[in-house]
Amino acid sequence: MTPKLRTALALSLSVLCATTASAQAEVTVQFWHSFSKGNEKALEQIITNFEAANPDIKIDADFIGNYNDIVTKLQAAIPANRAPDAVIMEVTRYGLFADRGVLADLTGYLDADPLKEQLFDFARKVGVYNGKNYIIPFNSSTPVLYYNKDILTRAGFTEEPALKTYDDVLKVARQITEKLGSEGISGVAAPGQFARWGLVMDNDSNLIDPDSNEVLLDAPNTIEAYQWMASLVHEHKVASPDGVTEEDNGRDAFWAGKVGIMFNSTGNYTQSRKALGDKLAVRPMPCNKVCSVPIGGAGIGILSSAKQEVKDAAYKFISFAASAESNAIWFAGTGYMPINKGATSQPAAAEALKTQPGIDVAIEQLEFAHGRPRPPVVTWMRSSEYDQWQAMALGQRDVAETLKAFATSTRNESQRLSN
Repeated sequence: MTPKLRTALALSLSVLCATTASAQAEVTVQFWHSFSKGNEKALEQIITNFEAANPDIKIDADFIGNYNDIVTKLQAAIPANRAPDAVIMEVTRYGLFADRGVLADLTGYLDADPLKEQLFDFARKVGVYNGKNYIIPFNSSTPVLYYNKDILTRAGFTEEPALKTYDDVLKVARQITEKLGSEGISGVAAPGQFARWGLVMDNDSNLIDPDSNEVLLDAPNTIEAYQWMASLVHEHKVASPDGVTEEDNGRDAFWAGKVGIMFNSTGNYTQSRKALGDKLAVRPMPCNKVCSVPIGGAGIGILSSAKQEVKDAAYKFISFAASAESNAIWFAGTGYMPINKGATSQPAAAEALKTQPGIDVAIEQLEFAHGRPRPPVVTWMRSSEYDQWQAMALGQRDVAETLKAFATSTRNESQRLSN
Protein backbone atom coordinates (compact mmCIF):
# COMPACT_ATOMS: atom_id res chain seq x y z
CA MET A 1 0.00 0.00 0.00
CA THR A 2 1.44 3.35 -1.03
CA PRO A 3 1.87 6.21 1.51
CA LYS A 4 -0.68 8.27 -0.41
CA LEU A 5 -3.26 5.47 -0.26
CA ARG A 6 -2.63 4.91 3.46
CA THR A 7 -3.18 8.63 4.09
CA ALA A 8 -6.40 8.63 2.07
CA LEU A 9 -7.72 5.58 3.93
CA ALA A 10 -6.82 7.14 7.28
CA LEU A 11 -8.66 10.35 6.39
CA SER A 12 -11.71 8.39 5.23
CA LEU A 13 -11.74 6.38 8.44
CA SER A 14 -11.44 9.56 10.48
CA VAL A 15 -14.38 11.17 8.67
CA LEU A 16 -16.47 7.99 9.08
CA CYS A 17 -15.75 7.83 12.81
CA ALA A 18 -16.56 11.51 13.25
CA THR A 19 -19.83 11.12 11.33
CA THR A 20 -20.80 8.06 13.36
CA ALA A 21 -19.98 9.80 16.62
CA SER A 22 -22.02 12.83 15.54
CA ALA A 23 -24.99 10.64 14.65
CA GLN A 24 -24.76 8.84 17.98
CA ALA A 25 -24.45 12.12 19.88
CA GLU A 26 -27.57 13.64 18.33
CA VAL A 27 -30.64 13.56 20.57
CA THR A 28 -34.06 13.91 19.00
CA VAL A 29 -36.91 15.45 20.98
CA GLN A 30 -40.39 14.68 19.69
CA PHE A 31 -42.44 17.79 20.43
CA TRP A 32 -46.21 18.07 20.05
CA HIS A 33 -47.63 21.57 19.59
CA SER A 34 -50.85 23.39 18.69
CA PHE A 35 -49.62 26.18 16.43
CA SER A 36 -50.61 26.57 12.81
CA LYS A 37 -50.66 29.28 10.15
CA GLY A 38 -48.67 32.39 11.08
CA ASN A 39 -47.92 31.20 14.60
CA GLU A 40 -46.17 28.10 13.30
CA LYS A 41 -43.72 30.26 11.34
CA ALA A 42 -42.57 31.99 14.52
CA LEU A 43 -42.17 28.60 16.22
CA GLU A 44 -40.14 27.29 13.29
CA GLN A 45 -37.80 30.29 13.57
CA ILE A 46 -37.21 29.58 17.26
CA ILE A 47 -36.52 25.91 16.56
CA THR A 48 -34.13 26.78 13.73
CA ASN A 49 -32.23 29.16 16.02
CA PHE A 50 -32.06 26.53 18.76
CA GLU A 51 -30.79 23.78 16.49
CA ALA A 52 -28.15 26.12 15.06
CA ALA A 53 -26.91 26.80 18.60
CA ASN A 54 -27.27 23.14 19.63
CA PRO A 55 -26.30 20.97 16.64
CA ASP A 56 -26.39 17.82 18.78
CA ILE A 57 -30.15 18.23 19.46
CA LYS A 58 -32.95 17.91 16.90
CA ILE A 59 -36.48 19.11 17.66
CA ASP A 60 -39.02 16.99 15.79
CA ALA A 61 -42.04 19.31 16.00
CA ASP A 62 -45.50 18.02 15.09
CA PHE A 63 -48.71 20.05 14.86
CA ILE A 64 -51.34 17.94 16.63
CA GLY A 65 -54.34 20.25 16.64
CA ASN A 66 -55.83 22.63 19.19
CA TYR A 67 -55.51 22.32 22.97
CA ASN A 68 -58.49 19.95 23.16
CA ASP A 69 -56.99 17.74 20.46
CA ILE A 70 -53.70 17.53 22.33
CA VAL A 71 -55.42 16.38 25.53
CA THR A 72 -57.44 13.75 23.65
CA LYS A 73 -54.51 12.43 21.62
CA LEU A 74 -52.15 12.42 24.58
CA GLN A 75 -54.64 10.37 26.60
CA ALA A 76 -54.75 7.86 23.74
CA ALA A 77 -51.00 7.85 23.13
CA ILE A 78 -49.90 7.15 26.71
CA PRO A 79 -51.30 3.58 27.07
CA ALA A 80 -50.09 2.79 23.54
CA ASN A 81 -46.53 3.90 24.44
CA ARG A 82 -46.63 6.51 21.67
CA ALA A 83 -46.44 9.64 23.76
CA PRO A 84 -44.07 12.44 22.67
CA ASP A 85 -41.09 13.61 24.71
CA ALA A 86 -42.36 17.18 25.15
CA VAL A 87 -45.79 18.70 24.66
CA ILE A 88 -47.60 22.02 24.73
CA MET A 89 -50.15 21.96 27.55
CA GLU A 90 -52.83 24.61 28.06
CA VAL A 91 -52.50 26.26 31.47
CA THR A 92 -55.73 24.91 32.96
CA ARG A 93 -55.43 21.37 31.61
CA TYR A 94 -51.97 20.15 32.58
CA GLY A 95 -52.97 19.52 36.21
CA LEU A 96 -54.72 16.31 35.17
CA PHE A 97 -51.49 14.94 33.69
CA ALA A 98 -49.32 16.21 36.52
CA ASP A 99 -51.67 14.57 39.01
CA ARG A 100 -51.32 11.23 37.21
CA GLY A 101 -47.52 11.34 37.05
CA VAL A 102 -47.49 11.72 33.26
CA LEU A 103 -45.54 15.00 33.33
CA ALA A 104 -42.02 15.19 34.75
CA ASP A 105 -41.37 17.49 37.71
CA LEU A 106 -39.28 20.35 36.27
CA THR A 107 -38.69 22.14 39.58
CA GLY A 108 -35.03 21.11 39.78
CA TYR A 109 -34.36 22.23 36.23
CA LEU A 110 -35.99 25.64 36.71
CA ASP A 111 -34.43 26.29 40.13
CA ALA A 112 -30.98 25.86 38.57
CA ASP A 113 -31.84 27.96 35.51
CA PRO A 114 -31.17 31.75 35.36
CA LEU A 115 -34.42 31.86 33.35
CA LYS A 116 -36.41 31.64 36.60
CA GLU A 117 -35.52 35.20 37.57
CA GLN A 118 -36.11 36.47 34.03
CA LEU A 119 -39.77 35.40 33.92
CA PHE A 120 -42.60 37.67 34.96
CA ASP A 121 -44.30 36.58 38.18
CA PHE A 122 -47.48 35.52 36.38
CA ALA A 123 -45.42 33.40 33.98
CA ARG A 124 -43.63 31.59 36.77
CA LYS A 125 -46.92 30.84 38.49
CA VAL A 126 -48.74 29.29 35.52
CA GLY A 127 -46.51 26.22 35.62
CA VAL A 128 -46.92 25.48 39.33
CA TYR A 129 -49.25 22.71 40.45
CA ASN A 130 -49.25 21.51 44.05
CA GLY A 131 -46.04 23.40 44.70
CA LYS A 132 -44.04 21.91 41.81
CA ASN A 133 -43.24 23.10 38.27
CA TYR A 134 -44.67 20.87 35.56
CA ILE A 135 -44.64 23.21 32.57
CA ILE A 136 -42.45 26.16 31.59
CA PRO A 137 -44.46 29.03 30.08
CA PHE A 138 -44.21 29.60 26.34
CA ASN A 139 -47.30 31.30 24.94
CA SER A 140 -49.33 33.41 27.35
CA SER A 141 -52.40 35.39 26.42
CA THR A 142 -55.46 37.23 27.62
CA PRO A 143 -58.69 37.77 25.72
CA VAL A 144 -59.05 41.21 24.16
CA LEU A 145 -61.73 43.03 22.21
CA TYR A 146 -61.11 43.34 18.47
CA TYR A 147 -63.25 45.43 16.15
CA ASN A 148 -63.36 46.33 12.48
CA LYS A 149 -63.08 50.12 12.16
CA ASP A 150 -64.52 50.12 8.65
CA ILE A 151 -67.66 48.25 9.75
CA LEU A 152 -68.27 50.64 12.62
CA THR A 153 -67.87 53.63 10.29
CA ARG A 154 -70.29 52.15 7.77
CA ALA A 155 -72.74 51.48 10.62
CA GLY A 156 -72.78 55.21 11.41
CA PHE A 157 -70.21 55.62 14.17
CA THR A 158 -68.24 58.80 13.55
CA GLU A 159 -66.23 58.38 16.75
CA GLU A 160 -65.09 55.32 18.65
CA PRO A 161 -68.02 54.22 20.83
CA ALA A 162 -67.69 53.14 24.46
CA LEU A 163 -67.03 49.41 24.75
CA LYS A 164 -66.58 49.09 28.49
CA THR A 165 -69.75 47.32 29.65
CA TYR A 166 -72.15 44.65 28.44
CA ASP A 167 -74.66 47.38 27.58
CA ASP A 168 -72.03 49.28 25.57
CA VAL A 169 -71.15 46.22 23.49
CA LEU A 170 -74.77 45.26 22.91
CA LYS A 171 -75.66 48.79 21.79
CA VAL A 172 -72.87 48.83 19.20
CA ALA A 173 -73.63 45.28 18.03
CA ARG A 174 -77.30 46.15 17.55
CA GLN A 175 -76.53 49.21 15.45
CA ILE A 176 -74.12 47.24 13.24
CA THR A 177 -76.69 44.47 12.73
CA GLU A 178 -79.51 46.92 12.01
CA LYS A 179 -77.47 48.95 9.50
CA LEU A 180 -75.49 46.17 7.79
CA GLY A 181 -77.36 42.95 8.52
CA SER A 182 -78.81 42.93 5.00
CA GLU A 183 -75.23 42.57 3.75
CA GLY A 184 -74.70 39.50 5.92
CA ILE A 185 -72.72 41.40 8.58
CA SER A 186 -73.24 40.54 12.25
CA GLY A 187 -72.61 42.89 15.14
CA VAL A 188 -70.50 40.56 17.25
CA ALA A 189 -69.06 37.05 17.09
CA ALA A 190 -70.45 34.60 19.63
CA PRO A 191 -67.72 34.47 22.31
CA GLY A 192 -65.50 31.41 22.39
CA GLN A 193 -64.73 29.59 25.63
CA PHE A 194 -61.66 31.66 26.53
CA ALA A 195 -63.63 34.85 25.97
CA ARG A 196 -66.60 33.45 27.91
CA TRP A 197 -64.30 32.88 30.87
CA GLY A 198 -63.09 36.47 30.55
CA LEU A 199 -66.61 37.89 30.36
CA VAL A 200 -67.54 35.96 33.50
CA MET A 201 -64.48 37.35 35.28
CA ASP A 202 -65.23 40.94 34.32
CA ASN A 203 -68.69 40.39 35.77
CA ASP A 204 -66.91 39.78 39.10
CA SER A 205 -67.10 35.99 39.16
CA ASN A 206 -65.30 32.89 37.89
CA LEU A 207 -66.01 29.34 36.74
CA ILE A 208 -63.84 27.78 39.45
CA ASP A 209 -62.09 29.76 42.16
CA PRO A 210 -58.32 29.67 41.40
CA ASP A 211 -57.36 29.68 45.10
CA SER A 212 -59.93 27.43 46.79
CA ASN A 213 -61.00 25.39 43.70
CA GLU A 214 -64.63 26.10 44.66
CA VAL A 215 -67.00 25.57 41.75
CA LEU A 216 -68.65 28.89 40.85
CA LEU A 217 -70.60 27.87 37.75
CA ASP A 218 -73.88 28.54 39.57
CA ALA A 219 -72.82 31.77 41.29
CA PRO A 220 -75.26 34.64 40.54
CA ASN A 221 -72.72 36.73 38.61
CA THR A 222 -71.67 33.70 36.52
CA ILE A 223 -75.30 33.04 35.63
CA GLU A 224 -75.82 36.71 34.76
CA ALA A 225 -72.79 36.70 32.47
CA TYR A 226 -73.95 33.59 30.60
CA GLN A 227 -77.45 35.01 30.28
CA TRP A 228 -76.03 38.08 28.56
CA MET A 229 -73.72 36.08 26.30
CA ALA A 230 -76.50 33.69 25.28
CA SER A 231 -78.86 36.60 24.61
CA LEU A 232 -76.51 37.90 21.92
CA VAL A 233 -77.45 34.85 19.84
CA HIS A 234 -81.00 33.72 20.54
CA GLU A 235 -82.64 36.92 21.83
CA HIS A 236 -80.97 39.95 20.25
CA LYS A 237 -79.70 38.03 17.22
CA VAL A 238 -76.58 40.18 16.90
CA ALA A 239 -74.32 37.08 16.85
CA SER A 240 -74.61 34.19 14.42
CA PRO A 241 -75.43 30.68 15.71
CA ASP A 242 -72.67 29.43 13.39
CA GLY A 243 -70.12 30.72 15.88
CA VAL A 244 -71.78 28.72 18.65
CA THR A 245 -71.76 25.31 17.01
CA GLU A 246 -68.23 25.87 15.71
CA GLU A 247 -66.29 28.57 17.56
CA ASP A 248 -63.73 29.18 14.81
CA ASN A 249 -66.55 30.25 12.50
CA GLY A 250 -66.98 33.52 14.39
CA ARG A 251 -63.28 34.26 14.21
CA ASP A 252 -63.14 33.41 10.51
CA ALA A 253 -66.16 35.63 9.80
CA PHE A 254 -64.44 38.50 11.59
CA TRP A 255 -61.34 37.99 9.45
CA ALA A 256 -63.56 37.96 6.35
CA GLY A 257 -65.09 41.34 7.24
CA LYS A 258 -68.48 39.88 8.16
CA VAL A 259 -68.44 40.63 11.91
CA GLY A 260 -67.96 43.97 13.64
CA ILE A 261 -66.69 42.94 17.10
CA MET A 262 -64.83 39.86 18.32
CA PHE A 263 -63.65 38.80 21.77
CA ASN A 264 -60.64 36.56 21.32
CA SER A 265 -57.11 35.73 22.41
CA THR A 266 -54.13 37.98 21.80
CA GLY A 267 -52.77 34.93 19.99
CA ASN A 268 -55.11 35.88 17.13
CA TYR A 269 -53.56 39.32 16.72
CA THR A 270 -51.18 38.55 13.84
CA GLN A 271 -53.79 36.77 11.72
CA SER A 272 -56.38 39.45 12.48
CA ARG A 273 -54.00 42.19 11.38
CA LYS A 274 -53.06 40.22 8.28
CA ALA A 275 -56.75 39.88 7.41
CA LEU A 276 -57.89 43.44 8.19
CA GLY A 277 -54.76 45.59 8.06
CA ASP A 278 -55.37 49.14 9.26
CA LYS A 279 -59.08 48.40 9.72
CA LEU A 280 -58.23 46.42 12.86
CA ALA A 281 -58.63 48.00 16.29
CA VAL A 282 -57.72 46.25 19.54
CA ARG A 283 -59.09 47.30 22.92
CA PRO A 284 -59.12 45.86 26.45
CA MET A 285 -61.92 43.53 27.48
CA PRO A 286 -65.00 45.24 28.97
CA CYS A 287 -65.02 46.01 32.70
CA ASN A 288 -68.68 45.26 33.32
CA LYS A 289 -68.45 45.14 37.12
CA VAL A 290 -64.70 44.86 37.58
CA CYS A 291 -61.62 44.87 35.37
CA SER A 292 -60.45 41.26 35.37
CA VAL A 293 -59.20 38.93 32.62
CA PRO A 294 -57.93 35.36 32.65
CA ILE A 295 -54.39 34.44 31.70
CA GLY A 296 -54.48 31.77 29.03
CA GLY A 297 -52.07 30.14 26.70
CA ALA A 298 -49.81 27.21 27.40
CA GLY A 299 -46.43 25.99 28.51
CA ILE A 300 -44.21 23.12 27.52
CA GLY A 301 -44.02 20.01 29.66
CA ILE A 302 -41.77 16.95 29.47
CA LEU A 303 -43.17 13.44 29.64
CA SER A 304 -42.01 11.30 32.57
CA SER A 305 -41.56 8.41 30.14
CA ALA A 306 -38.79 10.18 28.18
CA LYS A 307 -35.21 8.97 28.61
CA GLN A 308 -33.01 11.12 30.84
CA GLU A 309 -30.82 12.42 28.01
CA VAL A 310 -33.97 13.36 26.10
CA LYS A 311 -35.41 15.12 29.14
CA ASP A 312 -32.18 17.12 29.48
CA ALA A 313 -32.27 18.06 25.79
CA ALA A 314 -35.98 18.92 25.95
CA TYR A 315 -35.47 21.22 28.92
CA LYS A 316 -32.61 22.93 27.13
CA PHE A 317 -35.01 23.70 24.28
CA ILE A 318 -37.79 24.82 26.63
CA SER A 319 -35.44 27.23 28.38
CA PHE A 320 -34.24 28.58 25.02
CA ALA A 321 -37.84 29.05 23.84
CA ALA A 322 -38.61 31.16 26.94
CA SER A 323 -35.47 33.30 26.65
CA ALA A 324 -35.73 37.03 25.97
CA GLU A 325 -34.63 36.70 22.33
CA SER A 326 -36.97 33.81 21.51
CA ASN A 327 -39.87 35.34 23.40
CA ALA A 328 -39.43 38.58 21.44
CA ILE A 329 -39.64 36.64 18.16
CA TRP A 330 -42.78 34.90 19.43
CA PHE A 331 -44.43 38.13 20.65
CA ALA A 332 -43.69 39.99 17.42
CA GLY A 333 -44.81 37.12 15.21
CA THR A 334 -48.00 36.13 17.01
CA GLY A 335 -49.27 38.75 19.45
CA TYR A 336 -48.96 36.45 22.46
CA MET A 337 -47.82 38.60 25.36
CA PRO A 338 -44.24 38.61 26.68
CA ILE A 339 -43.38 36.17 29.46
CA ASN A 340 -39.72 37.19 29.75
CA LYS A 341 -38.92 40.54 31.35
CA GLY A 342 -36.26 41.25 28.75
CA ALA A 343 -38.36 40.44 25.68
CA THR A 344 -39.68 43.92 24.91
CA SER A 345 -36.17 45.40 24.81
CA GLN A 346 -35.16 42.96 22.06
CA PRO A 347 -35.13 44.40 18.50
CA ALA A 348 -37.96 42.18 17.19
CA ALA A 349 -40.34 43.15 20.00
CA ALA A 350 -39.37 46.82 19.99
CA GLU A 351 -40.09 47.00 16.26
CA ALA A 352 -43.45 45.27 16.71
CA LEU A 353 -44.51 47.74 19.40
CA LYS A 354 -43.69 50.62 17.03
CA THR A 355 -45.32 49.26 13.90
CA GLN A 356 -48.20 47.00 15.00
CA PRO A 357 -50.96 49.07 16.67
CA GLY A 358 -52.84 47.20 19.36
CA ILE A 359 -50.24 44.52 20.00
CA ASP A 360 -49.55 46.16 23.36
CA VAL A 361 -53.12 45.84 24.71
CA ALA A 362 -52.43 42.50 26.38
CA ILE A 363 -49.46 44.01 28.18
CA GLU A 364 -51.68 46.87 29.40
CA GLN A 365 -54.15 44.31 30.80
CA LEU A 366 -51.52 42.57 32.91
CA GLU A 367 -52.30 44.72 35.92
CA PHE A 368 -55.70 43.03 36.21
CA ALA A 369 -54.90 39.65 34.63
CA HIS A 370 -55.31 36.59 36.83
CA GLY A 371 -54.32 32.95 36.65
CA ARG A 372 -56.93 30.22 36.46
CA PRO A 373 -57.43 27.01 38.45
CA ARG A 374 -55.56 23.83 37.48
CA PRO A 375 -57.06 20.89 39.39
CA PRO A 376 -57.85 17.76 37.31
CA VAL A 377 -61.58 18.55 37.16
CA VAL A 378 -60.92 21.65 35.04
CA THR A 379 -60.11 19.48 32.01
CA TRP A 380 -63.45 17.69 32.37
CA MET A 381 -65.31 20.93 33.04
CA ARG A 382 -63.89 22.70 30.01
CA SER A 383 -64.63 19.77 27.72
CA SER A 384 -68.22 19.54 29.01
CA GLU A 385 -68.88 23.28 28.94
CA TYR A 386 -69.15 23.43 25.14
CA ASP A 387 -72.40 21.43 25.04
CA GLN A 388 -73.85 23.40 27.94
CA TRP A 389 -73.04 26.69 26.19
CA GLN A 390 -74.53 25.53 22.91
CA ALA A 391 -77.83 24.60 24.58
CA MET A 392 -78.01 27.97 26.35
CA ALA A 393 -76.91 30.13 23.41
CA LEU A 394 -79.33 28.49 21.00
CA GLY A 395 -82.19 28.97 23.45
CA GLN A 396 -82.71 25.26 23.96
CA ARG A 397 -82.28 25.34 27.74
CA ASP A 398 -82.72 27.93 30.49
CA VAL A 399 -79.37 29.43 31.50
CA ALA A 400 -79.84 29.37 35.27
CA GLU A 401 -81.16 25.80 35.34
CA THR A 402 -78.40 24.60 33.02
CA LEU A 403 -75.59 26.14 35.04
CA LYS A 404 -76.97 24.89 38.36
CA ALA A 405 -77.10 21.34 37.01
CA PHE A 406 -73.65 21.72 35.44
CA ALA A 407 -72.22 22.99 38.74
CA THR A 408 -73.57 19.91 40.55
CA SER A 409 -72.08 17.60 37.92
CA THR A 410 -68.73 19.38 38.17
CA ARG A 411 -68.64 19.05 41.93
CA ASN A 412 -69.46 15.35 41.67
CA GLU A 413 -66.72 14.84 39.07
CA SER A 414 -64.23 16.71 41.23
CA GLN A 415 -65.01 14.43 44.15
CA ARG A 416 -64.69 11.34 41.95
CA LEU A 417 -61.30 12.44 40.64
CA SER A 418 -60.02 13.12 44.14
CA ASN A 419 -60.87 9.60 45.35
